Amino acid sequence: MNETRRAVLAAIADEAVSGPDLAAHLGVSRAAVWKHIETLREAGFTIESDGGYRLIEVPDYGGSAIEFDLDAPFTVEYHDSLPSTNARARELAAEGETDVAVIANEQTGGRGRLDRAWRSPPGGIWLSVLCRPDLPPAHAPVLTLAAAVAVTKTAREHGVEAGIKWPNDVLVGDEETKLAGILTEMEGEADRVSWVVVGIGINVDPTGLPEDATGLCAHVDDIDRRAFVQGLLERFDALRADPEGALAAWREHALTLGRRVRVTTGNETIVGTARDVEFPGTLVVETDDGSVRVHAGDCDHLRPA
Repeated sequence: MNETRRAVLAAIADEAVSGPDLAAHLGVSRAAVWKHIETLREAGFTIESDGGYRLIEVPDYGGSAIEFDLDAPFTVEYHDSLPSTNARARELAAEGETDVAVIANEQTGGRGRLDRAWRSPPGGIWLSVLCRPDLPPAHAPVLTLAAAVAVTKTAREHGVEAGIKWPNDVLVGDEETKLAGILTEMEGEADRVSWVVVGIGINVDPTGLPEDATGLCAHVDDIDRRAFVQGLLERFDALRADPEGALAAWREHALTLGRRVRVTTGNETIVGTARDVEFPGTLVVETDDGSVRVHAGDCDHLRPA
């Protein structure tokens, strides 16, 4: 959001402010104030102008709505529809951008891990965060853990009892139906990351989803997507600055640890008990032949015999 428009909203959020006072406060002309007010109205903000300008209502969703009152340093690029938020974030990375959250109301070509299709209908939460962390490439997987924690904590704040399955799924309930998935992509050199895109897809409406998937509204009556995304971005921002804290929080919310698991990695299948996750996201599986450390793979939770 334009910084002047952000300042306008902050000034009129709690009380009516006259045009001249607002112009003096911002150091701009009264005509410029009027243009900013009209632009904000076009973006969906309800602004009263009886006796001064006052913010009455914030739009339900969209880039300006999410940026308003967002306590995290992300620019929001919003689209009604995109083939893929990750693809758009990669384009922005090539242009040198950073700290951008690309958000779409729907994706027409969403993909998950291993290029699997990801259904992304209108009304879901589909976003990708582009950042340039000061990390070696080997440590980049911790950002996937941070994103999983951010999704899980935000879902719990909204009344959905979510947990994390290694490496990148957020599940709900005894049946462990899938609520969200995370796809992290990276470009870098031997000793440093150039950019990372963390793609997050969260189902909201459960209608039409596969039997092994669920949506937020299957567990609570209503979800304020704007508040959910703001909380998610704020948590992710805090966790990306604290990798060890992200790992500890991941362990706290993990569904995988202590479980009998089957992990498929390439042509190898590992069966045993998941004992720990080590920095930056390595799963430690205790097998009949000893401990095995798995850096990437597909993990299934096995039911007791």
